[in-house]
Amino acid sequence: MIKKLEHIQLTVGVIFLSIFFIAIVIQVLSRYMGISVIWTEEVANYSFIWAIFMGAAVMVNRKDHFNFDLLSKKLKGKPKHILAIVTDTILLLFCIALLIYSYTAMTTFWNYTWNALPAMKMGYVWLSLPVMSATMIIYLLSHVGGSVKNMRVGEGAE
Repeated sequence: MIKKLEHIQLTVGVIFLSIFFIAIVIQVLSRYMGISVIWTEEVANYSFIWAIFMGAAVMVNRKDHFNFDLLSKKLKGKPKHILAIVTDTILLLFCIALLIYSYTAMTTFWNYTWNALPAMKMGYVWLSLPVMSATMIIYLLSHVGGSVKNMRVGEGAE
């Protein structure tokens, strides 16, 4: 399930990164040709936000984000698992708070509209935060569960 969720999240991130790139290309070409296309800036900004937040969650799953590994490289076995559980739990608590506050922000600003595209609601942009934090929580719970399991069976963490 985690791998499928990561794949979906990566796909969403790539789609939004592609939208970002296309919007930037349109913006550059339109300026070069002297045509005013005002919506490209907002589309680029908001698609970039989605791409970054989806990538950040995937990096948490891959343990490539929020990682200070100086101490963990020196530890082996049970102490290494305990350190992983502690750091993942701290990050988990942060993500829970982020989920709560991002949901509040999303619902508060849902009906605000984009300047250049008034038909688009800002809530769709703010939705990226609860999606990111919820998936980070899922990934971190999986990490903590894996660390507890490995610690109980006595596997060394390399």
